Amino acid sequence: MDFSPILISLKTASISIIITFFMGIFFAKKVVSLKSEKLKAWIDGILTLPLVLPPTVAGFFLLYIFGAKRPIGIFIEKILGYKIVFSFGATILAAVLISFPLMYRSARGAIEQVDKNLIYAGRTLGLSETTIFRNIVLPMARPGIVSGGVLAFTRGLGEFGATTMIAGNIAGKTRTLPLAIYSEVAAGDMNGAGQYVLVIVTLSFFIVACMNLLTQRKY
Repeated sequence: MDFSPILISLKTASISIIITFFMGIFFAKKVVSLKSEKLKAWIDGILTLPLVLPPTVAGFFLLYIFGAKRPIGIFIEKILGYKIVFSFGATILAAVLISFPLMYRSARGAIEQVDKNLIYAGRTLGLSETTIFRNIVLPMARPGIVSGGVLAFTRGLGEFGATTMIAGNIAGKTRTLPLAIYSEVAAGDMNGAGQYVLVIVTLSFFIVACMNLLTQRKY
């Protein structure tokens, strides 16, 4: 069995969750703090959209924006000397886009559940909003945030559609576990596909089990 798809998937999920985790918390905090319900609904809809779109559609938008012949793609290649399409970076980009809504929605739900009286008490004590968020909101919302991070990680690990569109299926470079399973099935090698399926099922089960243990802890 070729282990490169396993390593590529783990690297992709690990890097993407770092980006997604902080982005999700940042945007969740910003949306929750909005006063206008209409504006909140519109922004929330935009941020959640990748969750309901078919992954291939999300991949199409990525390809349309970062394609080699698109302005942003050309700019990045000229300035940074890096071509995003069909690169390892493209697998990360796809994983971030698809997994972000899970992190954002979980973080937002957890933040909204924090007792507002604790926040008001912090303000009366003269604490800054940053201090309140760091010392009051985040600890109280930690179980939901942890759950969102774990779910986002597993979603990035299993991303297929958007990755196929922008990163392709290049062995040893962009072929993740889902793409390896697809390739083996397409080649008629069901045993090879089954081995990859066993790996991703085992990893996913282990990650979900860890999430259950983490969220059951008393903070």
